[in-house]
Amino acid sequence: MAKRKDKNESANDQNEDNSEDNFGLPDLDYKPLESETTGQVEMEPVSEQKQEANQQSYSYTPTQDETKSNAPIIIAVVIGLVLIVGAFLVYQYVYKPKAEKEKKELAEKKRIEEQKRKDEEAARLVREQEEAERKRLEAEAAANAKPAVGTFETLTTRTGRYYVVIASAVDGDLVADYAKKLSAKGTSSKIIPPFGKWKFYRLTIADFDTFASAQASADSAKPEFGEGAWVIKY
Repeated sequence: MAKRKDKNESANDQNEDNSEDNFGLPDLDYKPLESETTGQVEMEPVSEQKQEANQQSYSYTPTQDETKSNAPIIIAVVIGLVLIVGAFLVYQYVYKPKAEKEKKELAEKKRIEEQKRKDEEAARLVREQEEAERKRLEAEAAANAKPAVGTFETLTTRTGRYYVVIASAVDGDLVADYAKKLSAKGTSSKIIPPFGKWKFYRLTIADFDTFASAQASADSAKPEFGEGAWVIKY
């Protein structure tokens, strides 16, 4: 009897413990669903709609570390885009207009220089034509006009000037006659009487301060008066 009592007491103790875990609720017998044929537990199959719903409901949210790791790349891309846009704007609205302005100014400068050159060339041609016309009119006037009467005189004292001589003779009357002929043609002359050891009268048509000027005049007179034109100081 004592042994049975012990068993009953232990059973009672276990029931008390179970009642505390069940919070006073009645005990339920739980049995897993078993297959009639195999006796194993069968899992309820998940439908395809539930799988798609589970897949659609899932969303990925990057962690804070992943966001931080992408920040330098994003900043670099943004800075690159800003630089590209800035360079394009500078080229489009600063460099390009400036280049076009310089190109137009250079073209305008070349046009002005070319026009100036053409104007100078035209002015030169006009001057040449005017000069040619003036000479032609002077030649016609000289040909049509009556020659002016020239003068001649005989020097009495030495002047120290250089004279262009076109003729000389021992006879003073011959020289005077030649002077009168030149006077009729409008050429003035002067007669140098004999001086020093020379006994010749000399007929001159011009006088100068320097020998060079007198020689140049003598050279220019040779076509008209012959090679006998020469220079003497008196």
